Amino acid sequence: MQSVQALLIIDLQLGSLAAVPESERLLERVGELLAKARAAGVLIVHVQNDGAPGTADAPGGPGWELHFGVEPGESIIRKLRDDSFAGTPLAKLLAAHDVQAVAICGLMSEMCVSATARTALARGLRVVLPHDAHSTTGIPATAVTPAISAETVSRVAEWALGDELELVEHAGELSFSN
Repeated sequence: MQSVQALLIIDLQLGSLAAVPESERLLERVGELLAKARAAGVLIVHVQNDGAPGTADAPGGPGWELHFGVEPGESIIRKLRDDSFAGTPLAKLLAAHDVQAVAICGLMSEMCVSATARTALARGLRVVLPHDAHSTTGIPATAVTPAISAETVSRVAEWALGDELELVEHAGELSFSN
Protein backbone atom coordinates (compact mmCIF):
# COMPACT_ATOMS: atom_id res chain seq x y z
CA MET A 1 0.00 0.00 0.00
CA GLN A 2 1.29 3.46 -0.91
CA SER A 3 1.82 5.75 2.14
CA VAL A 4 2.02 9.53 1.93
CA GLN A 5 2.29 12.41 4.41
CA ALA A 6 -0.20 14.90 2.95
CA LEU A 7 -3.34 15.13 0.86
CA LEU A 8 -3.83 17.93 -1.67
CA ILE A 9 -7.45 18.28 -2.81
CA ILE A 10 -7.42 20.45 -5.92
CA ASP A 11 -10.39 22.66 -6.90
CA LEU A 12 -13.29 20.46 -5.76
CA GLN A 13 -15.62 23.42 -6.08
CA LEU A 14 -19.33 23.24 -6.77
CA GLY A 15 -19.21 25.09 -10.12
CA SER A 16 -16.43 22.93 -11.53
CA LEU A 17 -17.95 19.68 -10.31
CA ALA A 18 -21.17 20.49 -12.17
CA ALA A 19 -19.29 20.20 -15.48
CA VAL A 20 -17.54 16.90 -14.76
CA PRO A 21 -19.03 13.58 -15.91
CA GLU A 22 -19.31 11.00 -13.12
CA SER A 23 -18.60 13.60 -10.44
CA GLU A 24 -20.36 11.44 -7.83
CA ARG A 25 -17.78 8.66 -8.32
CA LEU A 26 -14.98 11.20 -8.01
CA LEU A 27 -16.46 12.63 -4.81
CA GLU A 28 -16.76 9.14 -3.30
CA ARG A 29 -13.08 8.39 -3.98
CA VAL A 30 -11.86 11.76 -2.71
CA GLY A 31 -14.13 11.40 0.33
CA GLU A 32 -12.44 8.07 1.09
CA LEU A 33 -9.01 9.70 0.84
CA LEU A 34 -10.10 12.61 3.02
CA ALA A 35 -11.47 10.28 5.72
CA LYS A 36 -8.23 8.26 5.75
CA ALA A 37 -6.07 11.39 5.89
CA ARG A 38 -8.15 12.83 8.73
CA ALA A 39 -7.95 9.55 10.67
CA ALA A 40 -4.16 9.51 10.24
CA GLY A 41 -3.78 13.15 11.31
CA VAL A 42 -1.72 14.15 8.28
CA LEU A 43 -1.63 17.53 6.56
CA ILE A 44 -4.73 18.17 4.44
CA VAL A 45 -4.74 21.06 2.00
CA HIS A 46 -7.89 22.17 0.21
CA VAL A 47 -6.94 24.19 -2.87
CA GLN A 48 -9.55 26.68 -4.06
CA ASN A 49 -9.36 28.38 -7.44
CA ASP A 50 -10.28 32.07 -7.61
CA GLY A 51 -11.80 32.34 -11.08
CA ALA A 52 -12.38 35.50 -13.06
CA PRO A 53 -15.56 37.52 -12.52
CA GLY A 54 -18.50 35.87 -14.26
CA THR A 55 -17.02 32.36 -14.20
CA ALA A 56 -18.38 29.38 -12.26
CA ASP A 57 -15.56 29.65 -9.72
CA ALA A 58 -15.58 33.43 -9.21
CA PRO A 59 -14.87 34.18 -5.53
CA GLY A 60 -17.96 34.52 -3.39
CA GLY A 61 -20.29 32.90 -5.90
CA PRO A 62 -22.10 29.62 -5.24
CA GLY A 63 -19.85 27.73 -7.68
CA TRP A 64 -16.73 28.89 -5.82
CA GLU A 65 -17.64 26.99 -2.64
CA LEU A 66 -15.68 23.86 -1.78
CA HIS A 67 -17.60 20.58 -1.86
CA PHE A 68 -15.96 19.18 1.28
CA GLY A 69 -16.04 21.11 4.53
CA VAL A 70 -12.73 22.15 6.01
CA GLU A 71 -12.12 20.92 9.54
CA PRO A 72 -9.95 22.62 12.18
CA GLY A 73 -6.27 22.08 11.46
CA GLU A 74 -6.81 21.70 7.71
CA SER A 75 -5.53 24.38 5.36
CA ILE A 76 -7.11 26.26 2.48
CA ILE A 77 -4.86 27.61 -0.25
CA ARG A 78 -6.46 30.03 -2.70
CA LYS A 79 -4.87 30.28 -6.13
CA LEU A 80 -5.13 32.28 -9.33
CA ARG A 81 -3.24 29.93 -11.65
CA ASP A 82 -3.37 26.23 -12.56
CA ASP A 83 -0.30 25.44 -10.44
CA SER A 84 -1.22 25.35 -6.75
CA PHE A 85 2.35 26.39 -5.89
CA ALA A 86 2.36 29.55 -8.07
CA GLY A 87 1.95 32.64 -5.91
CA THR A 88 0.71 30.65 -2.89
CA PRO A 89 2.23 29.53 0.43
CA LEU A 90 1.87 25.83 -0.48
CA ALA A 91 5.62 25.10 -0.68
CA LYS A 92 6.23 26.72 2.72
CA LEU A 93 3.30 24.86 4.26
CA LEU A 94 4.58 21.49 3.02
CA ALA A 95 8.11 22.29 4.20
CA ALA A 96 6.85 23.40 7.63
CA HIS A 97 5.25 19.98 8.03
CA ASP A 98 8.35 18.22 6.64
CA VAL A 99 6.25 16.62 3.89
CA GLN A 100 8.22 14.49 1.44
CA ALA A 101 5.30 12.60 -0.17
CA VAL A 102 1.88 13.89 -1.27
CA ALA A 103 -1.27 12.43 -2.75
CA ILE A 104 -2.97 14.71 -5.25
CA CYS A 105 -6.62 14.46 -6.22
CA GLY A 106 -9.34 16.69 -7.65
CA LEU A 107 -9.94 18.76 -10.78
CA MET A 108 -9.01 19.26 -13.67
CA SER A 109 -6.67 16.42 -14.59
CA GLU A 110 -4.92 18.10 -17.50
CA MET A 111 -4.77 21.54 -15.94
CA CYS A 112 -4.57 22.16 -12.18
CA VAL A 113 -3.89 18.57 -11.08
CA SER A 114 -1.16 18.18 -13.70
CA ALA A 115 0.45 21.59 -13.08
CA THR A 116 0.53 21.02 -9.32
CA ALA A 117 1.92 17.49 -9.69
CA ARG A 118 4.59 18.69 -12.11
CA THR A 119 5.80 21.39 -9.71
CA ALA A 120 5.71 19.00 -6.73
CA LEU A 121 7.87 16.56 -8.68
CA ALA A 122 10.26 19.36 -9.70
CA ARG A 123 10.58 20.29 -6.01
CA GLY A 124 11.67 16.72 -5.22
CA LEU A 125 8.45 15.54 -3.63
CA ARG A 126 7.17 12.02 -4.08
CA VAL A 127 3.81 12.38 -5.83
CA VAL A 128 1.13 9.70 -5.78
CA LEU A 129 -1.88 10.16 -8.05
CA PRO A 130 -4.83 7.81 -7.62
CA HIS A 131 -6.34 7.25 -11.08
CA ASP A 132 -9.89 7.19 -9.73
CA ALA A 133 -9.55 10.38 -7.63
CA HIS A 134 -9.03 13.02 -10.32
CA SER A 135 -11.13 13.97 -13.30
CA THR A 136 -11.95 16.59 -15.89
CA THR A 137 -14.41 17.48 -18.60
CA GLY A 138 -14.12 16.01 -22.05
CA ILE A 139 -13.01 17.96 -25.09
CA PRO A 140 -15.83 18.83 -27.47
CA ALA A 141 -15.67 17.90 -31.14
CA THR A 142 -14.61 20.47 -33.71
CA ALA A 143 -15.05 20.56 -37.45
CA VAL A 144 -11.81 18.58 -37.84
CA THR A 145 -11.58 16.43 -34.68
CA PRO A 146 -13.96 14.14 -32.81
CA ALA A 147 -14.91 14.68 -29.17
CA ILE A 148 -12.50 13.26 -26.60
CA SER A 149 -13.93 11.71 -23.43
CA ALA A 150 -13.10 12.97 -19.96
CA GLU A 151 -11.63 9.56 -19.16
CA THR A 152 -9.22 9.78 -22.10
CA VAL A 153 -8.19 13.35 -21.25
CA SER A 154 -7.46 12.28 -17.65
CA ARG A 155 -5.40 9.30 -18.79
CA VAL A 156 -3.36 11.43 -21.18
CA ALA A 157 -2.70 13.90 -18.34
CA GLU A 158 -1.37 11.03 -16.21
CA TRP A 159 0.83 9.75 -19.03
CA ALA A 160 2.25 13.22 -19.70
CA LEU A 161 3.50 13.49 -16.11
CA GLY A 162 6.12 10.82 -16.84
CA ASP A 163 7.83 8.09 -14.91
CA GLU A 164 8.48 10.01 -11.69
CA LEU A 165 4.78 10.11 -10.88
CA GLU A 166 3.48 7.16 -8.84
CA LEU A 167 0.15 6.28 -10.38
CA VAL A 168 -2.11 3.95 -8.43
CA GLU A 169 -5.31 2.56 -9.86
CA HIS A 170 -7.54 3.02 -6.82
CA ALA A 171 -7.68 5.57 -4.01
CA GLY A 172 -8.11 2.62 -1.66
CA GLU A 173 -4.48 1.66 -2.30
CA LEU A 174 -3.24 4.72 -0.43
CA SER A 175 -2.48 5.07 3.24
CA PHE A 176 -1.36 8.11 5.21
CA SER A 177 1.30 8.45 7.90
CA ASN A 178 3.46 11.19 9.35
